[in-house]
Amino acid sequence: MKTALITGATSGIGKEFALQLANRGYRLIICGRRVERLEELKSQVSVPVEIIQVDLSKKKECFGLIEQLKEENIDVFINNAGFGLAGSFLETDIKREVSMIKVNDVAMHILFKGMLQNMQEAGEGHIINVASSAGLLPGGPYMAGYYASKAYMVSLTRAVAVELKEIGSKVRVSALCPGPVDTEFNENADVVFALKGISAKQCVTEALKGMDRNKLIIVPSFRMKLATTFSHLVPYPILVKLTGRQQKKKLG
Repeated sequence: MKTALITGATSGIGKEFALQLANRGYRLIICGRRVERLEELKSQVSVPVEIIQVDLSKKKECFGLIEQLKEENIDVFINNAGFGLAGSFLETDIKREVSMIKVNDVAMHILFKGMLQNMQEAGEGHIINVASSAGLLPGGPYMAGYYASKAYMVSLTRAVAVELKEIGSKVRVSALCPGPVDTEFNENADVVFALKGISAKQCVTEALKGMDRNKLIIVPSFRMKLATTFSHLVPYPILVKLTGRQQKKKLG
């Protein structure tokens, strides 16, 4: 039986990855802070599930998770934990911003590297870093820190993919870059979506199809594929202003 490791599995995209991978017959290792939600998820699937409570805003716990799993043979790793923050950079809370960077970038980086090394040693595997379509754009006024954090994820994933290809590795990496998805994200980020979101189910279904095809950058929904493609044709100053206008709408 293959094994999938999923961080941020308590809700939204992470939970949906757990459900769909369970339907594919994967044994699950699910991680998050809210154990009661992980227990609820465990009761919804018919495959073996291991629950690990972890706070990924703490570096020590990230390294501890890698150490705890070093003997595991992980076939798929969904590097999903993360959150957003909206508002003027002059006014947003610095403690929340630093916490966001710790989860979106530092934790993601530590777990990406640790699991990648484990998979390389095992000889195969696939990692999906859950980024955002924000990471494909040049900047997002009024969600400046969030856009920058997701650009980091996309950039890192792209570079590592080239390195793996050059050494003939059988480990594959992808960056999942959705637009708005109907999850708890907008509540946690204190925003309302300016555009209608897709369901977590659609997002994950398209993500797993992309994984099956070894796609590097996975953008769910035709609309977001068009938007990210169109962004390359728009001059940078105009694109940043357009992006800022959309982000401003999210502040209600």
